[in-house]
Amino acid sequence: MTRRSADERREQLVEAALRVMIRDGVAKTTTRAVVGEAGLPLGAFHYCFRSKEELLHSVIERITLRSVPPATATRAGVDGLSTRDIIFRTLHAYWDQVRERPAEHMVTYELTQYALRQPGLADVARRQYQHYLKVYSDHLETIARLAGFGWTVPLPALARYGLSVMDGLTLNWLIDRDDAQARAALDTYAEHLTTVTAPRTPGALGAPTREGAATAP
Repeated sequence: MTRRSADERREQLVEAALRVMIRDGVAKTTTRAVVGEAGLPLGAFHYCFRSKEELLHSVIERITLRSVPPATATRAGVDGLSTRDIIFRTLHAYWDQVRERPAEHMVTYELTQYALRQPGLADVARRQYQHYLKVYSDHLETIARLAGFGWTVPLPALARYGLSVMDGLTLNWLIDRDDAQARAALDTYAEHLTTVTAPRTPGALGAPTREGAATAP
């Protein structure tokens, strides 16, 4: 079996696991159900994954990757936009992904609760939110770098705050599906983000020029 075929099987299993979780729930997603959904022999699972825990992490990473807004990937994507427009566009791009794939986002909350209740799987939930936090932190850093501004509050605190806001907003929307209220809350958060930006000091990595703001190393 070539490395490429192993990668292909791993891809099949991750997508199959996600389909089973959406259809049957996380608790009923057994390795046998996943390989059956993928149309692969049971041995393929153990060839591609060391454990069910590793598969769960891969599913979480897949959903997160799909949710990352593409609009800030290059400077060309934000060229000519104001700071406010960049922040609003980025958050709205993320929110569009939530609305397009609600079932996948429902799975992420179910995964968290399932992992916390299962002996030996609590680390899945911890690593899940550590992964979210890193992705969100990297995303905020990328926005600031491409747009040429810095954050006036420490990035770790801003990322945790932002993750908490977006996580709660997503869960609320999954419950009530109130698009108007969700957009209003999203725009309120975006407006707040515009108040914690400042131009970078030339030559410094992310250091804002606003008086009293902490500089990045």
